[in-house]
Amino acid sequence: MKLDTLVFAAHPDDAELSCSGTILKQIEAGKKVGVIDLTRGELGTRGSADQRGDEAEVSKNILGLHIRENLRMRDGFFINDEEHQLQIITVLRKYKPHIVLCNALCDRHPDHSEGSDLVIKSAFLSGLNKIETRVNDVVQEAWRPPLVFQYIQDTYIKPDILIDITDVWDKKMDSIRAFKTQFFNPEDIKSDATYISSPDFLNIVESRARELGKNIGAKYAEGFTSKKLLGVNDLFNLK
Repeated sequence: MKLDTLVFAAHPDDAELSCSGTILKQIEAGKKVGVIDLTRGELGTRGSADQRGDEAEVSKNILGLHIRENLRMRDGFFINDEEHQLQIITVLRKYKPHIVLCNALCDRHPDHSEGSDLVIKSAFLSGLNKIETRVNDVVQEAWRPPLVFQYIQDTYIKPDILIDITDVWDKKMDSIRAFKTQFFNPEDIKSDATYISSPDFLNIVESRARELGKNIGAKYAEGFTSKKLLGVNDLFNLK
C-alpha cells in the first residue's frame, strides 16, 4: 500500500499528542496515512508495553489510520546507527510516502530528538540505490520522500508551518485519551503520578494548540518545522 503521509513516533502517543489533528484532516480529505511507532514505550512509569499496544490500537481506530506498526526498538536505548536506519529505510521503501512527519528536533525527552535524527538521515539514505533492503527476499526500490517535517512536542520550538485543526479538535483529544494508562484518568488513582498523568498536562496541550492557533486566526493549530526551504506556486495559497 502506498501512503500519502507516514508518521514516525518514538513512543506510542507521540503522534496523538503532536500531530493527530493533522492526521485526521488528511484522512478526512481522502489521504492515506499511517503511523510507525519506533518503540513500545516499555520504560514508561505507568502501564505496560502490552497495554500501550492495546491503547495504540484503540487510537488507530479513532483516527482511521490505514496502518499502524511498531518496530520494537529499545525504548530509551535506540540510536541513530546503521541497524536502526535500515529498519526505517525498509519501511519508507515499503510505503513510499510523499510526506514524512517525525519527532521534534529537540525536546525534553532525549528519545524524541534521537528519533528525529534517525528518521531524517534514513529518509535521505532511503533514496540511494546502492543501499539494498529486502522484503520477503525481494529487493526494494529506492525511495526518498519529497517532504520531511518535524512536529512540535513539549519543548517550545518556533514552527515553520501551522495547520488549523479546530474542526477535529475533539477527535484529537479522544485519540490522546485512548492512552488511559498514560494520561489523567480519574478512575486510576493507584498508579504512580508522572508529569504527563497530571490533570494539568492535557490543559497544557490545549493551551499550546490555542497559542499556535491564534497566529493564523484559528482556535486550535498544530505546528511543524522544516529543515528545507519550502515553496508555493502562488502567494494566495498561503493563509
